[in-house]
Amino acid sequence: MDCTNRQVAEILRLIAQLHEVRGGNPFRVRAFLAGAEAVERLPRRVNDLGIEELRALAGIGERLASVVQEICRTGSSGELAALQAEVPAGLLDLLRVEGVGPKTAGRLWRELGVTSVAELKEAAERGRIRRLKGFGPKREAELLRGAERFAGGEHRMTRAVAEQLLSGLAGVLSPGRYVVAGSYRRGSATVGDLDLVSCEPPEELNPRLRAFADEVIEEGERRTSIRYRGERVDLRYTTPEALGPMLLYLTGSKAFNIRLRDRALLEGLRVNEYGIAGRQGKTRLETFPDEASMFAALGLPFIPPELREDRGEIEAAEHGTLPDLVGSADLRGDLHVHSTWSDGALSLDELAAEGTRRGYEYLIVSDHSETLRVAGGLSGRDLAEQRHAIEMINRSSPCRLIAGVEVDLLADGSTGLPNRVLADLEVVIASVHSSLRQDADQMTRRLIAACENEHVDIIGHPTGRLIGRREPVAVDLVRLIESAAGTGTALEINASPFRLDLDDLSARAARDRGVRLSIGSDAHRPDELGHLGHGLATARRGWCTAEDILNTLPLDRLLEWVS
Repeated sequence: MDCTNRQVAEILRLIAQLHEVRGGNPFRVRAFLAGAEAVERLPRRVNDLGIEELRALAGIGERLASVVQEICRTGSSGELAALQAEVPAGLLDLLRVEGVGPKTAGRLWRELGVTSVAELKEAAERGRIRRLKGFGPKREAELLRGAERFAGGEHRMTRAVAEQLLSGLAGVLSPGRYVVAGSYRRGSATVGDLDLVSCEPPEELNPRLRAFADEVIEEGERRTSIRYRGERVDLRYTTPEALGPMLLYLTGSKAFNIRLRDRALLEGLRVNEYGIAGRQGKTRLETFPDEASMFAALGLPFIPPELREDRGEIEAAEHGTLPDLVGSADLRGDLHVHSTWSDGALSLDELAAEGTRRGYEYLIVSDHSETLRVAGGLSGRDLAEQRHAIEMINRSSPCRLIAGVEVDLLADGSTGLPNRVLADLEVVIASVHSSLRQDADQMTRRLIAACENEHVDIIGHPTGRLIGRREPVAVDLVRLIESAAGTGTALEINASPFRLDLDDLSARAARDRGVRLSIGSDAHRPDELGHLGHGLATARRGWCTAEDILNTLPLDRLLEWVS
């Protein structure tokens, strides 16, 4: 059976969750989670690896290698089937409820007989959950709200929505006295809820939050949780002297925190959100004002938040091989913007002015081609006129407009404009916008055909996903990355918070294969030019350095690269 790396990883994670629900060996749980991460970040197709190659991979031992091969061969595993026979099917939905992890789901099942979201809601409404040891009325109310929200559909917010919440919260929180943590700080594509750490006294901030919030879920001296614009915001209190451990803990990820804690235990140290205990010569719990000093106390350099996913970053830190991640100061321009010539809201003059205001050296004007009629796509004659207009603007603009196009990649792999038109443009981005239901082989061949076209420089939003609205197209990214590496074609990290495509794992796989990545805002409106930072966060999560990103090249070298 032809399973993708991601499908194999999802099955391994499901096995880990079911073991944890049953109260199984925690080391076995971690082994399956580590195996899932190892498979997902493989630069090659896991189907193509033999048993000895699998055993040699970090994170996959002899027993797990056999499970992986079984999944590749059959699409499932005997171990998964046995676990599913023991665990009620409804518990899988229960795991998707806000606030319910595998351990909690296991306890609810074993101690209360709760096996579905409906039963969870009923148990909470009848006051049964508060009777469990370690639970209480507040926890019960939280689980009830989670069950009710789940009934309305699973939900994660985009980074754009999270930014809107942060903008509103900025009017309540004291500047310089709070830090955003959690998955947003790690640069994740979606955010379940917002996590913040505040150094402001709770007796001062809580009244303001109470007056501001749509709903107060929990209020206390250590933690306050509110609902704002329908989204959950969790805030933890600390002091400036102890900010480091709390920020480190709340930034996560959970897998990273567990690995860091286990590493410390081997040295006889205990790590939690309040500090480090057990260091030689220290009789009390040590606190730290920042993360860097806490990492140093653990014998590690600072690990950037975007890397904290337990994907080899701790080992790289130990060996001094952490990448020097690309930063905002490295970016010289935006490699994908639209103008009023197709479906954008900014004229060419306005784009040049906006690029200058943002300190950009260049912007690639990449309006749609004529085959995308719904977007007012341009013909060859239109593009020739646009090039002339761009040349006139470039005579006086500090920000250089680069004449490009986002050409439609048609179902048969041909482009929506003839090669003679593409040859006259400075940069060509080829993107899929139609026939999105092709099977994996058809779609992959289609994208590879674009890589093999000598006039195509960049593959735009390669998987076509729209977060929360449209699944990625069926494409073998391993084959696409190999083709891009062989043809010298760049792959885009589309920075729209509704796309972030390529995602972080695929960006890392491309980077490891030597493929150059471009970051483009895909801006159609003025505010969307600010989305470039979301793409930068994705690149950083993909372990990318400045050398891996096209946007870091000076104008002359960029034009030389695409020529």
